[in-house]
Amino acid sequence: MAATKMQGRGPPKGNIELFSPTYFAACGLGGIISCGPTHASVTPLDLVKCRRQVEPKIYTSNISAWRSIFAKEGLSGVFFGWAPTAVGYSFQGLGKYGFYEVFKYYYGEKLFPNANKTIVYLGASASAEFLADIALCPFEAVKVRMQTTLPPYASSLREGWTKVTAKEGLGGLYKGLYPLWGRQIPYTMVKFATFETTVNQIYKTLGKPKESYNALQQTGVSFLGGYIAGIGCAVISHPADVMVSKLNADRQPGESGGKAMSRIYGNIGFRGLWNGLPVRIAMIGTLTAFQWLIYDSFKVSLGFPTTGGH
Repeated sequence: MAATKMQGRGPPKGNIELFSPTYFAACGLGGIISCGPTHASVTPLDLVKCRRQVEPKIYTSNISAWRSIFAKEGLSGVFFGWAPTAVGYSFQGLGKYGFYEVFKYYYGEKLFPNANKTIVYLGASASAEFLADIALCPFEAVKVRMQTTLPPYASSLREGWTKVTAKEGLGGLYKGLYPLWGRQIPYTMVKFATFETTVNQIYKTLGKPKESYNALQQTGVSFLGGYIAGIGCAVISHPADVMVSKLNADRQPGESGGKAMSRIYGNIGFRGLWNGLPVRIAMIGTLTAFQWLIYDSFKVSLGFPTTGGH
């Protein structure tokens, strides 16, 4: 079994020491930059996906959906829900990437130095996402309610947050946390483990070590590895994504999570859990590719090595 081998503690080309608290904080900032803007940019895809998950017959196609929304509400309608998306996924990116680097280093270098690399990637990404979702969940709850109810539940993040907490307390913002974990933790495990493995395989196929390529070539590998990882992420997490949308839109006051999921599954069946998958594959594949490109470009700009390929 392959053992994890990471670069030792020491200064990179920049002025920040690798694996220092400042390094991990910088990686968290890179996560904010890579996740918040990219998720906000695909709001039109996410809006239609969420609405079709909740009500499959609402639109005949994605193109017809955007035409209909644009005709009635203009460009702002097409990007409806961008604010909770941008804020929520910025917080999530901070935790996802920042804590991944922390856990990958401590699991692979300190606690389990002889562990298989893939096990380290899986454990580090699961631990990071567990924490990241606690920050994401309230904003995801508001976003889904805004996007899946017609007329909209709220017209802004502030209005949606106020309405939920006034009626249901802070607990109303977290009623989708368990299915969010069920969606995001497997998603992130696939995202990071597949990315790291794919990048390693790309460099192995190219036949030269990563260090022999320039920064532009290395970030190009990050983009390709990210797209491949994104396809797997979309497929493995899609049923939970549908359930999160349904729960936030259709869970009754006082209804337990288990009872709500059983009722929803009874209504939509197994096939209903896959509503909107093609759109999500296109969205997540592109999203993940650009996230890794932005994240590793940010790391390079600070003098850090790109992720994977060691």
